[in-house]
Amino acid sequence: MSAERVPALIGGRFQESGSDEVDPIFDPATGETIALLPYSTPEEIDRAVRAAAEAFPAWADTPVPDRAQVMFRFKALLEDLFEELSRLVTHENGKTLPEARGEVRRAIEVVELACGAPTLMMGTNLDQIAEGIDEELVRFPVGVVAGITPFNFPNMVPLWMIPLAIVCGNTFVHKPSQRTPLSAIRIAELLTESGLPDGVFNVVHGAKDSVDALLTHPDVAAVSFVGSAGVAAYIYSTGAAHGKRVQALGGAKNHLLVMDDADLDKTVTALLSSAFGNAGQRCLAGSVAVGVGSLGDALVQELSAQAGRLKVGPGMEPDTDMGPVIREERKKELIGYIEQGEEVGATLVSDGRGVGPSEGFFLGPTIFDRVTPDMALWRDEMFGPVLSVVRASDIDEALNILNASSYGNAASIFTTSGANARAFKRRAEAGMLGVNIGVAAPMAFFPFTGWKNSFFGDLHATGKDGIRFYTRHKVVTSRWWLPEKLDHTKPEGRGH
Repeated sequence: MSAERVPALIGGRFQESGSDEVDPIFDPATGETIALLPYSTPEEIDRAVRAAAEAFPAWADTPVPDRAQVMFRFKALLEDLFEELSRLVTHENGKTLPEARGEVRRAIEVVELACGAPTLMMGTNLDQIAEGIDEELVRFPVGVVAGITPFNFPNMVPLWMIPLAIVCGNTFVHKPSQRTPLSAIRIAELLTESGLPDGVFNVVHGAKDSVDALLTHPDVAAVSFVGSAGVAAYIYSTGAAHGKRVQALGGAKNHLLVMDDADLDKTVTALLSSAFGNAGQRCLAGSVAVGVGSLGDALVQELSAQAGRLKVGPGMEPDTDMGPVIREERKKELIGYIEQGEEVGATLVSDGRGVGPSEGFFLGPTIFDRVTPDMALWRDEMFGPVLSVVRASDIDEALNILNASSYGNAASIFTTSGANARAFKRRAEAGMLGVNIGVAAPMAFFPFTGWKNSFFGDLHATGKDGIRFYTRHKVVTSRWWLPEKLDHTKPEGRGH
């Protein structure tokens, strides 16, 4: 049986690309081809953008409550199909089914936020800013928005962007990861079923050439991106050079500080979930654990013991704790980091090589101790199930290690001391902080606030930042003079 070919969506019509460039889509748990992805041609991408541009005036003029009603219908479909959507995420991404369910739930929360557009879109006004003069701020949509999304959250990350952009009155062209396009097409089908007019939402496929076509297209007004730091910097600089507003979320090297007063059992459970959940393939993964004070040996021993009990296997199996990484080449890159870590003197405590089924792209939980800031294990974003343990004598040294990273996405501290927690909150150079929290993920109504090389732009994804990014402001200053009182007993007063 031949694999199904993934269509694009252009101007309300699902259609297969005429391109000769076709990528296989694999099930990471088996390595089997589950679909074929034809890349969109430059002409097809141009048609998608033009379809969005043509649909923009009517959609922008649609009353905000009516746009919100589309989101209410969309949310209802997502709830009805929750299990199907979760299984689709596991099928194309490999994460465990509970992780996929968590992803879809977080995606729906952003749609819920978008349903509040009549309130979120409100402007502000001030009466009598001067004698007889009033002033108001009104929000208007930006235009055509391009969204470029990664493989690791094929349902959630697109829905960080799509609902808010569309409910604000913009039209949208989505370029999902070429590794996980199936969720994107299912989202497109459900938006269509929700009553979204033709052309308001479009989907194209491809890699760098497709991204460049969107970044340079004159009809694209704004670009939202989530991916690695290097690509985020490129997206930001290229998009800005072509006059677009850009929000580009990049990579991470999230540090988890473990103070010697922490509850060790609860802390290690949270650390393992942070480091190895989603097979470490998330920008909020804790990839560096900093053992502070006398805790180091006990921390490493407990991490190794608990990691050894995690079951690695297909995400669909109910007893699986950790699924595969996304591709064989990613697995090989991670193994290269493991080999390099051994060569430079880090202590390999838990070796994930050879762990898990022989089929598929499996790498088990891997833990290094005695990692130092001059090593690639500390410096580079692994984006896989590799946890590095660094030792620090006190909180000052721990914070210096954290703040030396070029990334600033997230960080957490585990402690029973309010003084330690307060020092951490004030001094840690990262945008999303946790106190006794392994994954410091903001809810949909807060922004996703990365710092440093973890974010390029000014307005972050989700929350009020998302609404501001997808709207433009007009400030209207008004003055009205009272007309002279007319005498209607005279002809000139009767308009003659």
